Amino acid sequence: GGEGGSSRAPTHLIVTVNGIVGSAENWGYAAKHFIRKHPEDVVVHCSGCNSATRTFDGVDVMGRRLAEEVLSVVKCRPELQKISFVAHSLGGLIARYAIALLYEPATQTDCHEEYEKDVSDARSNQPMGQGKIAGLEPMNFITFATPHLGTRSHKQMPLLRGSYRLEKMAFGMSWLAGRSGKHLFLKDVEDEKPPLLLQMVTDYGDLHFMYAI
Repeated sequence: GGEGGSSRAPTHLIVTVNGIVGSAENWGYAAKHFIRKHPEDVVVHCSGCNSATRTFDGVDVMGRRLAEEVLSVVKCRPELQKISFVAHSLGGLIARYAIALLYEPATQTDCHEEYEKDVSDARSNQPMGQGKIAGLEPMNFITFATPHLGTRSHKQMPLLRGSYRLEKMAFGMSWLAGRSGKHLFLKDVEDEKPPLLLQMVTDYGDLHFMYAI
């Protein structure tokens, strides 16, 4: 048989994640350009598990959905080796939560020991050991206009034009966006735990929100 008859299957999975009341179609145009630019290298999966009013269900719930969706995609494509996430708005928070769930440490040591090892590797110019995301090598994590610190008094909602009065009004009406609204405005204080977005600025509990990215 000839050697030039078959092409290599792409090994880099790019997962795109939409924002609030968005859908997978929001990333359709960009997905076409990713593939057109790197046809032999990338597979683009526009996440469809959190769309329309399902984006009101909360960052944690949507993050779990996304994690399950990514695992199902990876399972169907055994040739995949690398993974990247590109998200906008609320999608960036959803992706971060999913990544924390999908993260697999490179070793069984705790975070402190892993950090010390990475510092040592950096000083000796050796490649840093890193974990996997859904069993794949993590490459890029990119977000656009994502309110990583929440939308409460941080002027992160362009629609409100940085107005304290409008932000205060939005805070009072955050229930309109369900649990997601509570998360974005840091109103989700439960069981004496800090709001979810504050948990996500560090490695909280058994979820590596920061180390995984």
